[in-house]
Amino acid sequence: MPIIDSQVHAYEANTAQRPWHTVPNWPAHVTGDEMVAAMDKVGVDGAIFISAFSMYRYDASYAVDVQRAHPGRFALVKPVDPDDPAVADVIADWKRTPGTVGIRIMLTKEANRDPNDPGLDRILRAAVRHDFPVNMLFWGNLEAGTALIDRHPETRFIVDHLGILQPRTPPAPPQPWADLPKVLDLAKRPNAVIKVSGACTLSREPYPFPDIWDPLARVFDAWGFDRCLWGTDWTRAFAVVNYEQAVEPFLKTARLSDSERAMLMGGACAKAYGWEPTKAKRG
Repeated sequence: MPIIDSQVHAYEANTAQRPWHTVPNWPAHVTGDEMVAAMDKVGVDGAIFISAFSMYRYDASYAVDVQRAHPGRFALVKPVDPDDPAVADVIADWKRTPGTVGIRIMLTKEANRDPNDPGLDRILRAAVRHDFPVNMLFWGNLEAGTALIDRHPETRFIVDHLGILQPRTPPAPPQPWADLPKVLDLAKRPNAVIKVSGACTLSREPYPFPDIWDPLARVFDAWGFDRCLWGTDWTRAFAVVNYEQAVEPFLKTARLSDSERAMLMGGACAKAYGWEPTKAKRG
């Protein structure tokens, strides 16, 4: 089974030709070529490339350029705008774009968006029509995310980042897993799977982050390994862990059997997105 990272963000330097909307605490650039080099170093075969909302908002043109250069290594997800009355046409066009496997919506508290927003309904209807799973970021706002999932049982949802608010800088908060009971309850929704992405950022211990495994075991028990998608969330997690540190604990832990590891680190992701990296993955 190939190893597939369920969430990475690559981007080029902030320039007038492609300016960033905001400047996060990330490296000055992690290009597609640099992302591939980081993956090759630790044996990651492919990744779901999520166009970086903080930098590029709804413009996924850089992600498209990278996928074109590395078609066997990346599949693409872009954020879509609930305030765009033509968002259904945007999704239809995205479906026709080579390498695309899904769309993303933001439902954090900062987004200040009601789960009954008609723009979200437009997006979710279009996602069903075009057979796209919908990635949803609603950490710190689980009630809203759960309500939207319940209102749209015909839509396939992929819950970003364990549904748990994760730090951009160390240390982790005193109770990083406080929302875990809500995440476990969310597993009852058959139309949702969950990304076990950025988990190492929730550790209050140094590498290899041994304190993540007890709460993750509860996630695996509730959701099942076939609904859990491992990922690094590199480069958002840059200030907390480097790419190798986000991969190696999952490759080496004795808490996973070989079959569990294969499903968590690739099989569930391939199933959720209908995509696997090609045999030309590593040179």
